[in-house]
Amino acid sequence: MFATGSFIAWNEELNMDTRWTRRGWLVLTAGTTGMAGWLASGSLGAEDTPAGGGHKPLPPAGYKLGMVTYQMGKDMTCDQLIDLCRKAGLAGVELRTTHAHGVEDNLSAAERAEIRAKFSDAGVAIAGLGTAFEFHSQNEKKVRENIEGAKAYAKLAADVGASGIKVRPNGVERGDDPQKAFERIGRALGEVARYAADLGVQVRLEVHGNDQTKNTANIATIIRHADHPNAKVCWNSNQGETDASGSIRAAFDHVRDFIGEVHINEIGRPIYPWRELFDLLREIQFTGFCLAEIDYNPEPERFMRYYRTLFDCLTDRYTDPKG
Repeated sequence: MFATGSFIAWNEELNMDTRWTRRGWLVLTAGTTGMAGWLASGSLGAEDTPAGGGHKPLPPAGYKLGMVTYQMGKDMTCDQLIDLCRKAGLAGVELRTTHAHGVEDNLSAAERAEIRAKFSDAGVAIAGLGTAFEFHSQNEKKVRENIEGAKAYAKLAADVGASGIKVRPNGVERGDDPQKAFERIGRALGEVARYAADLGVQVRLEVHGNDQTKNTANIATIIRHADHPNAKVCWNSNQGETDASGSIRAAFDHVRDFIGEVHINEIGRPIYPWRELFDLLREIQFTGFCLAEIDYNPEPERFMRYYRTLFDCLTDRYTDPKG
C-alpha cells in the first residue's frame, strides 16, 4: 500500500498539466522505481491482444470504476460519498456496513427509499453493500446467525437499489476438515443466494481469509456447493495469485464464470499484474464494477481523479482532452 499521500506526491513529480497519451504515460513511468521491471515482465501488454498472448482482439472494456468505503470513505456520509464520486468520475460505490454512512438493516422503509432516491437522482450507483457475514464456522448456531444476517442485508440492498451484497469466508478453522468447511460455506452461500435471487440481488463471495479460502480453486469448489447461479465471486486482487511466470490466468480461470464484482487496490504500483487482470475481464466481457479498495488519502477527490485517469489508461479507455 502507498503511505498516505504518496500517490499524490508521485503524480506531482510528473507534470500533470501534460496531455497524456497511454504511450507517453508508459515511457515516463518506466523511470519510476520498479516500473521498468513491471513493463519488461509484460504486465502492461499490447493493446488489442488477449491476456496471455494470441492475436484475437479483445472486446472493449465494459466494466465500470467505483470505490469501496472500507478505508477510503469510511467516515463520509452518503452525501459526501456521492459528491466525491461525481467529482472524481466514479460510477458507483460499495457501502461497507458499520461505517459512517449508516446504511444498515435498522433503517425504516422511508429512510431506505430516501437513500435509494438520493443515489439514483445523483446518477451514482450503489454497487453493493459490503457486509462481513461469513459461513465457515463449525458452530452451527453462528453460521445460522450469519445466514439470516446476510438475508436481511439482501433485503436492504433491494430496498436501497444496490445490485448485490458481499459476503466472505474468513479461512478454515484449525482442526476442521477443509473439504467439509468448503461444503458448509457453499451450502450457506447457496441458501442466501436463492433468497436474494427473488429480490434481484447478487450474493458475491469475496476471495478472502487464510490460504485455504484465498485459493481460487477452493473458492470454485465452494461456488459449486452453493449450486445456484446467483452465487457469485468477488475477485479480491490478492497477493500470491501469480504463477512462476507472473501471470494470474490460472487463478482467474478457476472462477472466471462466476465473477460478480472485482476489488482492486494500488493500481499505481507494480505489485500485481493489473493490465493482465483488466484484459482478462475484457475476455469474459465483464460488465460489473471494479471497486477501488485503498487507504484513505487527505485529498480524496484529487487522489481519485488521478486513480481514474490511470484506470482508464490501463483499460484502453483514456482519451486525450481536446481544446
